[in-house]
Amino acid sequence: MMFCPKCGGILLPDMEKKGIKCSKCNYKESKNKSMVIKERVNNKDKIKIIDKNIETLPKTQIECPKCGNNQAYYWLVQTRASDEPETQFLRCVKCDHQWRNY
Repeated sequence: MMFCPKCGGILLPDMEKKGIKCSKCNYKESKNKSMVIKERVNNKDKIKIIDKNIETLPKTQIECPKCGNNQAYYWLVQTRASDEPETQFLRCVKCDHQWRNY
């Protein structure tokens, strides 16, 4: 880290002029050498993952052909021409088996 010789403020990179400048008194210095900018991230506040499989899809009562469970998530997709009905896709809540319902 470099400090301003006039006021003691931190010198920040000036990408337009390819130099460094003070954030307080606008002192500028041109550098002909290459600069390396580093940033340290504080990892004290880590994000905790409670549940990776959070489903926001609606549920319906339908029997799974694989395990026999009677609940599944569903969503609709227009897979054919726009004048034909959409295809209903289902995923079992218990075993994650996916199938179509035309």
